[in-house]
Amino acid sequence: MTRPAPLRVFPPCWGDHASGPAKPVPRRALGFALAALLLTGCAGPTTGVGYYWQSATGHISLMRASRPVDDWLQDAQTPAALKARLATAQRIRTFAVTDLALPDNASYHRYADLGRRAAVYNVVAAPALSLKLNTWCFPVVGCVGYRGYFDEANARAFAASLPPELEVAVYPVPAYSTLGWTNWLGGDPLLSTFIGYPEGELARLIFHELAHQVLYVKDDTAFNESFATAVERLGGERWLKEQAGEAALAEYAVFDARRQQFRALTHSARSALQAIYADDAALDADKLRYKAEVMALFHANYAALKHSWGGFRGYDAWVAQVNNASFGAQAAYADWVPGFTALFQREGGDFARFYDAVRALAEQPHEARNAVLAELGSATRFAEPAPIPSASQR
Repeated sequence: MTRPAPLRVFPPCWGDHASGPAKPVPRRALGFALAALLLTGCAGPTTGVGYYWQSATGHISLMRASRPVDDWLQDAQTPAALKARLATAQRIRTFAVTDLALPDNASYHRYADLGRRAAVYNVVAAPALSLKLNTWCFPVVGCVGYRGYFDEANARAFAASLPPELEVAVYPVPAYSTLGWTNWLGGDPLLSTFIGYPEGELARLIFHELAHQVLYVKDDTAFNESFATAVERLGGERWLKEQAGEAALAEYAVFDARRQQFRALTHSARSALQAIYADDAALDADKLRYKAEVMALFHANYAALKHSWGGFRGYDAWVAQVNNASFGAQAAYADWVPGFTALFQREGGDFARFYDAVRALAEQPHEARNAVLAELGSATRFAEPAPIPSASQR
């Protein structure tokens, strides 16, 4: 069982997104789609039809590895610690429905031991003087700022194939969402890649992924991920306040204190880079020099922060490859969280009303809804980068 990551990365990876609130795909249509993908298996796995082949077969393999949680709990071979975590996960799953108005369906009632450190591996890329992620477009789901691979070697091969002028990052992803489209197959399962997280973090992850089943907006990664991140934070706070015991609270307090400090550090660097890149009066050569200074300061500040933690190394792997793509991926999870949080408060802290308000907002044009979220969050804006995997997952 892997140790918990200090921050998490959750983007859905394999292209089964719906427009607006997630709706089940008709079984026959999905069956034809999967059959078509399976027939393309002779292609290379990093691009073209081969990419869809690895996506479909990778998810099918994951589903085949899963078993109902009740089976694991009744199995004498299941370690006691795993049984305890699965029982906690089921309490979290029930809480998600009764207290957070999240979908009541087949997802997270099964568990799979993947025997690897990540569910998938994401590739992100950005130009040398921008934090705007490169996007890839797919049928139905639209354009997203990452590509997900079930095999790390395939992810790194694709990353190496990208133009040299792009800055690229590859990172492990412990969970992803199929937006409820595969609930008829058993839903998204709990995974060995995250079941060992601290209780509060495990709750947040489940709430985040279920939020993706509430709503998905085509071609707007920042909206989708910021909404799910807001739900995970709001729901996680409620779980800890109402359900967690003293030991879980203490464990989470240590875990979250480091995360908050690291968020502040990365937010400062990201803001400095955004200001440099937005300066139209500066020459590119000067921007590159200023960028190098910001990166050097970031590494120095991280070293000092790490020392204050007594040498905790959970963020080392991410910091070692930090670049524009890394910071750009963070922004997708951070940009609109304050606006969504303010909207939740405006709706009286009622999750069902909040979801209805978000659905209505999603119907507006892209720029219009961004303007609304910016205005809502202007008084309460705070930094929340995308979750980041720890060195223990590598």
